[in-house]
Amino acid sequence: PSYPASKDICAIGGMISNNSGGEKTLAYGKTQDHVQELKVVLSDGEEHIIRPISETELQKKIKEKNFEGKLYKNIADLIKKNKTIIERARPKVSKNSAGYALWNVWRNSVFDLTQLIVGAQGTLGIVIEAKLDTLRVPKHSRLVVIFLNDLINLGDLVLEALKYKPDSLESYDDKTFSLALRFLPGIIRNMKGNAILLGLSFLPELGLILSGGLPKMVILAEFVSDNEEELISRLNSFKLSMAKFSKSVRVLRSEKEAEKYWTIRRQSFKLLHEHTKGKETAPFIDDVIVDPKYLPEFLPKLNAMLDRYKNKLIYTVAGHPGNGNFHVIPLMDLKDVEVRALIPKISEEVYDLVLEYGGSITAEHNDGLIRTPYLEKMYGRSVVKLFEKVKFIFDPLNIFNPRKKVGGSLKYSLEHIKS
Repeated sequence: PSYPASKDICAIGGMISNNSGGEKTLAYGKTQDHVQELKVVLSDGEEHIIRPISETELQKKIKEKNFEGKLYKNIADLIKKNKTIIERARPKVSKNSAGYALWNVWRNSVFDLTQLIVGAQGTLGIVIEAKLDTLRVPKHSRLVVIFLNDLINLGDLVLEALKYKPDSLESYDDKTFSLALRFLPGIIRNMKGNAILLGLSFLPELGLILSGGLPKMVILAEFVSDNEEELISRLNSFKLSMAKFSKSVRVLRSEKEAEKYWTIRRQSFKLLHEHTKGKETAPFIDDVIVDPKYLPEFLPKLNAMLDRYKNKLIYTVAGHPGNGNFHVIPLMDLKDVEVRALIPKISEEVYDLVLEYGGSITAEHNDGLIRTPYLEKMYGRSVVKLFEKVKFIFDPLNIFNPRKKVGGSLKYSLEHIKS
Protein backbone atom coordinates (compact mmCIF):
# COMPACT_ATOMS: atom_id res chain seq x y z
CA PRO A 1 0.00 0.00 0.00
CA SER A 2 2.95 2.43 0.31
CA TYR A 3 3.15 2.44 -3.51
CA PRO A 4 6.27 4.59 -4.08
CA ALA A 5 6.64 6.36 -7.42
CA SER A 6 9.83 4.30 -7.81
CA LYS A 7 7.78 1.09 -7.49
CA ASP A 8 9.35 -0.35 -10.67
CA ILE A 9 12.79 -0.53 -9.01
CA CYS A 10 12.34 -0.32 -5.23
CA ALA A 11 12.32 -3.32 -2.87
CA ILE A 12 10.47 -4.22 0.33
CA GLY A 13 13.62 -3.98 2.46
CA GLY A 14 14.28 -0.41 1.37
CA MET A 15 10.63 0.53 1.86
CA ILE A 16 10.77 -0.76 5.43
CA SER A 17 14.13 0.85 6.20
CA ASN A 18 13.05 4.26 4.87
CA ASN A 19 9.42 4.02 6.01
CA SER A 20 8.48 4.82 2.43
CA GLY A 21 5.35 6.62 1.34
CA GLY A 22 4.17 7.28 -2.19
CA GLU A 23 1.19 8.05 -4.36
CA LYS A 24 -1.31 6.08 -2.24
CA THR A 25 -0.13 7.35 1.15
CA LEU A 26 -2.94 9.90 1.29
CA ALA A 27 -5.53 7.10 1.46
CA TYR A 28 -3.60 4.18 2.96
CA GLY A 29 -0.72 5.56 5.01
CA LYS A 30 2.99 4.73 4.94
CA THR A 31 4.92 1.48 5.30
CA GLN A 32 4.75 1.75 9.12
CA ASP A 33 0.96 1.29 8.91
CA HIS A 34 1.23 -2.07 7.13
CA VAL A 35 4.08 -3.96 8.84
CA GLN A 36 2.75 -6.80 11.00
CA GLU A 37 5.95 -8.61 11.93
CA LEU A 38 9.70 -8.45 11.27
CA LYS A 39 12.46 -11.02 11.59
CA VAL A 40 15.58 -9.07 12.51
CA VAL A 41 19.21 -9.95 13.22
CA LEU A 42 20.16 -7.81 16.23
CA SER A 43 23.59 -7.00 17.61
CA ASP A 44 23.77 -10.29 19.53
CA GLY A 45 24.01 -12.00 16.12
CA GLU A 46 20.71 -13.84 16.62
CA GLU A 47 17.43 -13.74 14.71
CA HIS A 48 14.51 -12.18 16.60
CA ILE A 49 10.82 -11.93 15.74
CA ILE A 50 9.65 -8.37 16.41
CA ARG A 51 5.89 -7.81 16.45
CA PRO A 52 3.29 -5.78 18.39
CA ILE A 53 2.71 -7.21 21.90
CA SER A 54 0.28 -6.48 24.73
CA GLU A 55 1.28 -4.92 28.03
CA THR A 56 1.03 -8.36 29.68
CA GLU A 57 3.34 -9.85 27.07
CA LEU A 58 5.76 -6.95 27.57
CA GLN A 59 6.00 -7.66 31.31
CA LYS A 60 6.86 -11.29 30.55
CA LYS A 61 9.34 -10.26 27.89
CA ILE A 62 11.35 -7.88 30.12
CA LYS A 63 11.82 -10.66 32.70
CA GLU A 64 13.70 -12.80 30.18
CA LYS A 65 17.40 -13.03 31.03
CA ASN A 66 18.67 -12.51 27.51
CA PHE A 67 19.50 -9.76 25.01
CA GLU A 68 15.89 -9.40 23.84
CA GLY A 69 14.53 -9.10 27.37
CA LYS A 70 17.08 -6.40 28.19
CA LEU A 71 16.29 -4.60 24.93
CA TYR A 72 12.55 -4.47 25.62
CA LYS A 73 13.11 -3.36 29.22
CA ASN A 74 15.49 -0.54 28.30
CA ILE A 75 13.32 0.84 25.49
CA ALA A 76 10.16 0.63 27.63
CA ASP A 77 11.93 2.44 30.49
CA LEU A 78 13.31 5.09 28.13
CA ILE A 79 9.84 5.87 26.74
CA LYS A 80 8.18 5.86 30.16
CA LYS A 81 10.74 8.23 31.71
CA ASN A 82 10.63 10.64 28.76
CA LYS A 83 6.96 10.42 27.82
CA THR A 84 6.33 14.18 27.81
CA ILE A 85 9.44 15.05 25.76
CA ILE A 86 8.68 12.27 23.26
CA GLU A 87 5.05 13.27 22.75
CA ARG A 88 6.03 16.92 22.36
CA ALA A 89 8.52 15.89 19.65
CA ARG A 90 5.88 14.14 17.52
CA PRO A 91 5.88 16.00 14.16
CA LYS A 92 2.58 17.74 13.40
CA VAL A 93 2.41 16.46 9.83
CA SER A 94 0.87 13.33 8.31
CA LYS A 95 4.21 11.86 7.15
CA ASN A 96 7.61 11.81 8.81
CA SER A 97 10.78 9.73 8.44
CA ALA A 98 13.16 11.90 10.50
CA GLY A 99 14.74 10.32 13.59
CA TYR A 100 13.37 7.28 15.44
CA ALA A 101 9.58 7.22 15.86
CA LEU A 102 9.57 6.78 19.64
CA TRP A 103 6.07 8.35 19.80
CA ASN A 104 4.64 5.39 17.84
CA VAL A 105 5.91 2.52 20.03
CA TRP A 106 3.03 2.65 22.54
CA ARG A 107 -0.33 2.64 20.71
CA ASN A 108 -3.62 1.74 22.41
CA SER A 109 -1.94 -0.43 25.08
CA VAL A 110 0.15 -2.21 22.44
CA PHE A 111 3.95 -2.08 22.58
CA ASP A 112 5.33 -2.24 19.04
CA LEU A 113 9.08 -2.17 18.37
CA THR A 114 8.50 -2.58 14.63
CA GLN A 115 7.71 1.16 14.73
CA LEU A 116 11.35 1.85 15.63
CA ILE A 117 12.85 -0.56 13.09
CA VAL A 118 10.64 0.70 10.25
CA GLY A 119 12.37 3.90 9.16
CA ALA A 120 15.60 3.14 11.05
CA GLN A 121 17.61 2.79 7.81
CA GLY A 122 19.25 -0.40 9.03
CA THR A 123 20.84 1.34 12.04
CA LEU A 124 19.22 -0.93 14.66
CA GLY A 125 19.52 -4.34 13.01
CA ILE A 126 19.22 -6.24 9.75
CA VAL A 127 15.69 -7.06 8.58
CA ILE A 128 15.72 -10.47 6.87
CA GLU A 129 12.00 -11.23 6.68
CA ALA A 130 8.88 -9.10 6.83
CA LYS A 131 5.18 -9.76 7.09
CA LEU A 132 2.99 -6.98 5.68
CA ASP A 133 -0.70 -6.66 5.04
CA THR A 134 -2.09 -6.01 1.56
CA LEU A 135 -5.15 -4.23 0.22
CA ARG A 136 -7.50 -5.24 -2.57
CA VAL A 137 -7.41 -2.91 -5.58
CA PRO A 138 -10.84 -1.35 -6.34
CA LYS A 139 -12.37 -2.19 -9.75
CA HIS A 140 -12.60 1.31 -11.22
CA SER A 141 -10.13 4.19 -11.32
CA ARG A 142 -10.33 7.66 -12.93
CA LEU A 143 -8.00 10.64 -12.93
CA VAL A 144 -8.89 14.33 -12.74
CA VAL A 145 -6.25 16.82 -13.94
CA ILE A 146 -6.30 20.41 -12.69
CA PHE A 147 -4.13 23.10 -14.26
CA LEU A 148 -3.32 25.99 -11.88
CA ASN A 149 -2.13 29.33 -13.23
CA ASP A 150 -1.09 30.53 -9.76
CA LEU A 151 -0.61 29.10 -6.28
CA ILE A 152 -2.69 31.64 -4.37
CA ASN A 153 -5.58 29.24 -3.69
CA LEU A 154 -3.55 26.02 -3.55
CA GLY A 155 -4.13 25.46 0.18
CA ASP A 156 -7.89 25.98 -0.17
CA LEU A 157 -7.94 23.72 -3.24
CA VAL A 158 -6.20 20.90 -1.36
CA LEU A 159 -8.50 21.19 1.67
CA GLU A 160 -11.55 21.17 -0.64
CA ALA A 161 -10.19 18.22 -2.64
CA LEU A 162 -9.62 16.15 0.49
CA LYS A 163 -13.36 16.30 1.28
CA TYR A 164 -13.95 14.04 -1.75
CA LYS A 165 -11.48 11.42 -0.46
CA PRO A 166 -9.18 10.96 -3.47
CA ASP A 167 -6.89 7.93 -3.47
CA SER A 168 -4.03 10.15 -4.62
CA LEU A 169 -3.43 13.88 -4.86
CA GLU A 170 -0.17 14.40 -6.73
CA SER A 171 1.47 17.35 -8.44
CA TYR A 172 4.34 18.69 -10.50
CA ASP A 173 5.40 22.25 -11.25
CA ASP A 174 5.76 24.31 -14.43
CA LYS A 175 9.46 23.42 -14.71
CA THR A 176 8.62 19.70 -14.73
CA PHE A 177 5.79 20.16 -17.24
CA SER A 178 7.99 22.29 -19.49
CA LEU A 179 10.72 19.66 -19.29
CA ALA A 180 8.27 16.89 -20.27
CA LEU A 181 7.09 18.82 -23.33
CA ARG A 182 10.64 19.73 -24.27
CA PHE A 183 11.71 16.10 -24.19
CA LEU A 184 8.40 14.63 -25.36
CA PRO A 185 10.00 11.74 -27.32
CA GLY A 186 11.52 10.44 -24.07
CA ILE A 187 8.13 10.56 -22.32
CA ILE A 188 6.53 8.73 -25.26
CA ARG A 189 9.25 6.04 -25.20
CA ASN A 190 8.60 5.44 -21.51
CA MET A 191 4.88 5.02 -22.20
CA LYS A 192 5.58 2.18 -24.69
CA GLY A 193 3.03 2.28 -27.48
CA ASN A 194 2.30 3.70 -30.91
CA ALA A 195 4.53 6.79 -31.04
CA ILE A 196 2.25 8.72 -33.42
CA LEU A 197 -0.92 8.09 -31.40
CA LEU A 198 0.86 8.88 -28.15
CA GLY A 199 2.26 12.08 -29.63
CA LEU A 200 -1.23 13.13 -30.77
CA SER A 201 -2.54 12.47 -27.25
CA PHE A 202 -0.53 15.49 -26.02
CA LEU A 203 -2.29 17.94 -28.38
CA PRO A 204 -4.81 19.08 -25.70
CA GLU A 205 -1.94 20.08 -23.39
CA LEU A 206 -0.18 21.96 -26.19
CA GLY A 207 -3.45 23.76 -27.00
CA LEU A 208 -3.87 24.66 -23.33
CA ILE A 209 -0.41 26.24 -23.20
CA LEU A 210 -0.94 28.17 -26.43
CA SER A 211 -4.20 29.62 -25.12
CA GLY A 212 -3.35 30.21 -21.47
CA GLY A 213 0.39 29.77 -20.96
CA LEU A 214 2.26 27.19 -18.92
CA PRO A 215 0.41 26.31 -15.68
CA LYS A 216 2.33 26.99 -12.44
CA MET A 217 1.26 23.57 -11.16
CA VAL A 218 -0.50 20.47 -12.46
CA ILE A 219 -2.58 18.59 -9.86
CA LEU A 220 -3.50 14.93 -10.37
CA ALA A 221 -6.45 13.66 -8.31
CA GLU A 222 -7.14 9.93 -8.60
CA PHE A 223 -10.46 8.45 -7.50
CA VAL A 224 -11.32 4.76 -7.15
CA SER A 225 -14.44 2.74 -6.39
CA ASP A 226 -16.00 -0.67 -6.90
CA ASN A 227 -19.19 1.09 -8.00
CA GLU A 228 -18.76 2.89 -11.34
CA GLU A 229 -21.94 4.98 -10.99
CA GLU A 230 -20.88 6.21 -7.55
CA LEU A 231 -17.42 7.01 -8.94
CA ILE A 232 -18.80 9.06 -11.86
CA SER A 233 -21.13 10.95 -9.52
CA ARG A 234 -18.22 11.79 -7.20
CA LEU A 235 -16.06 12.85 -10.16
CA ASN A 236 -18.74 15.22 -11.44
CA SER A 237 -19.21 16.78 -8.00
CA PHE A 238 -15.45 17.11 -7.61
CA LYS A 239 -15.07 18.78 -11.00
CA LEU A 240 -17.74 21.35 -10.10
CA SER A 241 -16.04 22.08 -6.76
CA MET A 242 -12.67 22.62 -8.50
CA ALA A 243 -14.12 25.06 -11.06
CA LYS A 244 -13.70 27.97 -8.63
CA PHE A 245 -9.97 27.31 -8.44
CA SER A 246 -9.19 26.65 -12.12
CA LYS A 247 -10.75 27.20 -15.54
CA SER A 248 -9.15 23.99 -16.77
CA VAL A 249 -10.27 20.82 -14.95
CA ARG A 250 -10.29 17.62 -17.00
CA VAL A 251 -11.90 14.30 -16.03
CA LEU A 252 -10.00 11.70 -18.03
CA ARG A 253 -11.93 8.90 -19.68
CA SER A 254 -9.55 5.99 -19.16
CA GLU A 255 -6.41 4.76 -17.42
CA LYS A 256 -4.66 4.85 -20.82
CA GLU A 257 -5.37 8.57 -21.13
CA ALA A 258 -4.10 9.08 -17.57
CA GLU A 259 -0.84 7.27 -18.26
CA LYS A 260 0.90 10.28 -19.81
CA TYR A 261 0.33 12.38 -16.68
CA TRP A 262 1.62 9.64 -14.39
CA THR A 263 4.64 9.15 -16.66
CA ILE A 264 5.52 12.85 -16.41
CA ARG A 265 5.15 12.72 -12.62
CA ARG A 266 7.30 9.60 -12.25
CA GLN A 267 9.87 10.18 -14.99
CA SER A 268 10.64 13.91 -14.58
CA PHE A 269 13.67 13.26 -12.38
CA LYS A 270 15.09 10.77 -14.91
CA LEU A 271 14.47 13.12 -17.85
CA LEU A 272 16.11 16.03 -16.06
CA HIS A 273 19.17 13.94 -15.32
CA GLU A 274 19.46 12.48 -18.82
CA HIS A 275 19.21 15.81 -20.66
CA THR A 276 21.31 18.11 -18.48
CA LYS A 277 25.02 17.95 -19.29
CA GLY A 278 27.70 18.74 -16.73
CA LYS A 279 25.35 18.60 -13.73
CA GLU A 280 24.56 15.91 -11.17
CA THR A 281 21.33 15.29 -9.31
CA ALA A 282 21.79 16.52 -5.74
CA PRO A 283 18.64 15.56 -3.78
CA PHE A 284 19.67 17.09 -0.45
CA ILE A 285 16.39 18.99 0.23
CA ASP A 286 14.16 16.63 -1.69
CA ASP A 287 11.52 15.58 0.81
CA VAL A 288 10.15 18.47 2.89
CA ILE A 289 6.63 18.50 4.32
CA VAL A 290 4.35 21.10 5.94
CA ASP A 291 0.65 21.11 6.78
CA PRO A 292 -1.20 21.58 3.43
CA LYS A 293 -2.96 24.70 4.74
CA TYR A 294 0.40 26.53 4.64
CA LEU A 295 1.16 25.72 0.98
CA PRO A 296 0.05 29.10 -0.48
CA GLU A 297 2.62 30.83 1.75
CA PHE A 298 5.27 28.12 1.86
CA LEU A 299 5.71 27.23 -1.83
CA PRO A 300 6.23 30.79 -3.16
CA LYS A 301 8.79 31.39 -0.39
CA LEU A 302 10.55 28.12 -1.24
CA ASN A 303 10.67 28.98 -4.96
CA ALA A 304 11.92 32.51 -4.26
CA MET A 305 14.63 31.11 -1.99
CA LEU A 306 15.85 28.64 -4.63
CA ASP A 307 15.58 31.16 -7.47
CA ARG A 308 18.29 33.22 -5.77
CA TYR A 309 20.70 30.46 -6.82
CA LYS A 310 19.38 29.85 -10.36
CA ASN A 311 22.76 30.74 -11.89
CA LYS A 312 24.23 27.76 -9.99
CA LEU A 313 21.45 25.16 -10.10
CA ILE A 314 18.38 23.93 -11.97
CA TYR A 315 15.51 22.48 -9.96
CA THR A 316 12.04 20.98 -10.27
CA VAL A 317 9.31 20.56 -7.64
CA ALA A 318 6.90 17.63 -7.60
CA GLY A 319 5.13 15.82 -4.81
CA HIS A 320 2.09 15.05 -2.75
CA PRO A 321 0.09 18.25 -2.02
CA GLY A 322 -2.58 16.23 -0.20
CA ASN A 323 0.04 15.69 2.52
CA GLY A 324 1.91 18.96 1.93
CA ASN A 325 4.96 16.90 0.93
CA PHE A 326 7.22 18.09 -1.92
CA HIS A 327 10.33 16.76 -3.63
CA VAL A 328 12.80 19.45 -4.67
CA ILE A 329 15.38 18.06 -7.08
CA PRO A 330 18.31 20.39 -7.84
CA LEU A 331 20.88 19.66 -10.55
CA MET A 332 24.31 21.08 -9.80
CA ASP A 333 27.88 20.96 -11.06
CA LEU A 334 29.37 19.15 -8.08
CA LYS A 335 32.89 19.56 -9.42
CA ASP A 336 32.57 23.30 -8.73
CA VAL A 337 33.76 24.06 -5.19
CA GLU A 338 31.50 27.13 -4.92
CA VAL A 339 28.47 25.06 -5.95
CA ARG A 340 29.27 22.35 -3.39
CA ALA A 341 29.49 25.04 -0.71
CA LEU A 342 25.86 25.96 -1.46
CA ILE A 343 24.56 22.61 -0.18
CA PRO A 344 24.80 23.40 3.57
CA LYS A 345 23.79 27.03 2.94
CA ILE A 346 20.62 26.10 1.04
CA SER A 347 19.86 23.28 3.49
CA GLU A 348 19.92 25.70 6.42
CA GLU A 349 17.66 28.17 4.64
CA VAL A 350 15.13 25.60 3.44
CA TYR A 351 14.94 23.73 6.76
CA ASP A 352 14.52 27.00 8.66
CA LEU A 353 11.53 27.73 6.41
CA VAL A 354 10.09 24.22 6.85
CA LEU A 355 10.42 24.34 10.64
CA GLU A 356 8.93 27.85 10.72
CA TYR A 357 5.73 26.14 9.51
CA GLY A 358 6.05 23.21 11.93
CA GLY A 359 7.02 20.71 9.22
CA SER A 360 9.54 17.90 8.85
CA ILE A 361 12.81 17.85 6.93
CA THR A 362 11.98 14.41 5.53
CA ALA A 363 8.51 12.94 5.05
CA GLU A 364 9.40 9.62 3.41
CA HIS A 365 13.00 9.52 2.10
CA ASN A 366 14.67 9.43 5.53
CA ASP A 367 17.82 10.98 6.99
CA GLY A 368 20.89 9.25 5.57
CA LEU A 369 24.18 11.10 5.79
CA ILE A 370 22.88 14.39 4.42
CA ARG A 371 19.95 15.07 6.78
CA THR A 372 21.19 13.44 10.00
CA PRO A 373 23.19 16.59 10.95
CA TYR A 374 19.93 18.61 10.89
CA LEU A 375 17.95 16.41 13.29
CA GLU A 376 18.98 18.58 16.25
CA LYS A 377 17.67 21.65 14.39
CA MET A 378 14.34 19.88 13.98
CA TYR A 379 13.95 18.15 17.35
CA GLY A 380 16.34 19.85 19.77
CA ARG A 381 19.24 18.35 21.72
CA SER A 382 17.17 16.50 24.34
CA VAL A 383 15.30 14.44 21.72
CA VAL A 384 18.47 13.71 19.73
CA LYS A 385 20.01 12.40 22.99
CA LEU A 386 17.08 9.96 23.21
CA PHE A 387 17.80 8.84 19.64
CA GLU A 388 21.42 8.23 20.67
CA LYS A 389 20.25 6.11 23.62
CA VAL A 390 17.97 4.06 21.35
CA LYS A 391 20.88 3.41 19.02
CA PHE A 392 23.11 2.34 21.93
CA ILE A 393 20.46 0.01 23.39
CA PHE A 394 20.06 -1.79 20.07
CA ASP A 395 23.63 -1.49 18.81
CA PRO A 396 26.19 -0.82 21.57
CA LEU A 397 29.14 -1.49 19.23
CA ASN A 398 27.81 0.90 16.57
CA ILE A 399 28.19 -1.62 13.73
CA PHE A 400 24.85 -1.15 11.94
CA ASN A 401 25.02 1.57 9.27
CA PRO A 402 26.92 4.07 11.45
CA ARG A 403 26.59 7.89 11.12
CA LYS A 404 22.96 7.65 9.98
CA LYS A 405 20.32 8.93 12.42
CA VAL A 406 22.94 9.51 15.15
CA GLY A 407 26.66 10.19 15.16
CA GLY A 408 26.70 11.98 11.83
CA SER A 409 28.20 15.37 11.14
CA LEU A 410 27.89 17.92 8.37
CA LYS A 411 31.65 17.78 7.76
CA TYR A 412 31.53 14.01 7.27
CA SER A 413 28.50 14.28 4.97
CA LEU A 414 30.05 16.94 2.76
CA GLU A 415 33.28 14.92 2.47
CA HIS A 416 31.24 12.09 0.96
CA ILE A 417 29.42 14.03 -1.75
CA LYS A 418 30.27 12.74 -5.20
CA SER A 419 32.98 14.98 -6.67
